[in-house]
Amino acid sequence: MIRTCLIVMLACLSAGGMQAQNKLLDSPARKLQLAEFAIANLYVDKVDEPELVEAAIVSMLEKLDPHSTYSDPEEVKRLNEPLQGNFDGIGIQFNMATDTLFVIQPVSGGPSEKVGILAGDRIIQVNDTVIAGVKMNTDEVMRRLRGPKGTVVNLKIMRKGVKDLLSFTVKRDKIPVYSLDAAYMVDRRIGYIRVNRFAATTSKEFMEALQKLKQQGMQDLILDLQGNGGGYLNAAIDLADQFLGKKELIVYTEGRRNPRSEFFAKGNGAFLNGRLVVLVDEYSASASEIVSGAVQDWDRGMIVGRRTFGKGLVQRPIDLPDGSMIRLTVARYYTPSGRCIQKPYESIEQYNKDLIDRYNRGEMLSADSIHFPDSLKYKTHKLGRTVYGGGGIMPDYFVPLDTTRYTDYYLALRDKGAIVQMNIKLIDRHRAEWLKKYKNFDRFYKDFEISSKMLDELVELGKTMGAEYNEEQFQTALPLIKTQLKALIARDLWDMNEYFRVINDLSDSMKKALELLEKPGMDFRLQVIRIFHHEELLIDSQRTL
Repeated sequence: MIRTCLIVMLACLSAGGMQAQNKLLDSPARKLQLAEFAIANLYVDKVDEPELVEAAIVSMLEKLDPHSTYSDPEEVKRLNEPLQGNFDGIGIQFNMATDTLFVIQPVSGGPSEKVGILAGDRIIQVNDTVIAGVKMNTDEVMRRLRGPKGTVVNLKIMRKGVKDLLSFTVKRDKIPVYSLDAAYMVDRRIGYIRVNRFAATTSKEFMEALQKLKQQGMQDLILDLQGNGGGYLNAAIDLADQFLGKKELIVYTEGRRNPRSEFFAKGNGAFLNGRLVVLVDEYSASASEIVSGAVQDWDRGMIVGRRTFGKGLVQRPIDLPDGSMIRLTVARYYTPSGRCIQKPYESIEQYNKDLIDRYNRGEMLSADSIHFPDSLKYKTHKLGRTVYGGGGIMPDYFVPLDTTRYTDYYLALRDKGAIVQMNIKLIDRHRAEWLKKYKNFDRFYKDFEISSKMLDELVELGKTMGAEYNEEQFQTALPLIKTQLKALIARDLWDMNEYFRVINDLSDSMKKALELLEKPGMDFRLQVIRIFHHEELLIDSQRTL
């Protein structure tokens, strides 16, 4: 019977002549289809056909490039959520502390806030399932708390000072996902905006933040794209459009089956004249590189930091019938001067360890370790400055990675979760007291200090979690530890905006940007100075539901 089916299938492959039939039968696609058909129908044991097909797709894509990928339906949903600008959930920022869900903040105006859930609450039970003290992983907790808009979830909550568990029924709703972490005035004329991804709402969020800062007197801007792994192309174009003149090229794409497509600025952007500094690092990729490359090639501003990641391949999403998706590379990104953003990828293994190789070569610590052949030299459009291709955007002002404060003892405290746990303990203990004492963030920023008692408690907590105390290493890392704790406390008392206002005190990239902007009469279109500084930033694993 099976043999008959194969014969019939082969006979029906083409209704045309023998030549057309042979051509079709010889095609790689038909070969793959016949192999799958044979395995499904003739193999000695029962097989999982969907799993076989997925494995075949994954194997094919792995032969192409590092960014052509396959995602199953669940992965598609998870990957799209941060870029769509919202998801369905209960609206809390949380941390899984000691196997207990600790509410950092309810989302303002969200479902949890509306029913009275407070910062510092601990969620013990979700519907009929106890989630506290059972070592349930974060993904499982999120699966139980998230759900379609309009559905309800019953929660049992432990609240400090209340003897019995409190019951809440929360009706899930759309929860916004913001692509801006922070926007504030550094001083009376310099503004700061940090963009964490390029999402559907990024342009709108950026414009709103920009207008608020302008109303506060902003003349110059620091745009922070450190750690920004990219997102939507249109979002990057819209952001670059705010800085560039009419008909100035932002980026172009080109591929074997995709003719050159060019994207130009409209010339009506909201920040065309003020001085601009863009902060980048080795984790700034894709859309971040489009923006920083355009700014650099048109001599519109200065790029400060370390060479960016080098992700310049364009993926086209191909939806499959079961909700899964193939992201297939169809073109490359090029900056206005013609630089290809994509770094080489002779092998995926080599590609994946590129950042480690950069560090081992000394590239993260010294600009002198970075060498470009003459063939990779390009010229900016207005000043004719030399810039470099070959993958990523090389900054105008190099900032080496600071490793001095990152002692083994500090890393043990951080990686074992002692710093985050200490923050939760302090917030749980002092939230009401500190909010009463520090009426606003400005007062907190000026007057609050991490005390010796807090540090002693952190050391003891670290010991219980396996971080062996080292006095010398502790003292070396002390400025970092104190700033990190203060920033986390500021975040939990207010929001991420305040976190970055504190943590940026340690950023040498930020210091260099301010140094450039504070030079009287400094005009980036007339002056170029190369100086070397360093920076790194830490944020704990806060999640949103």
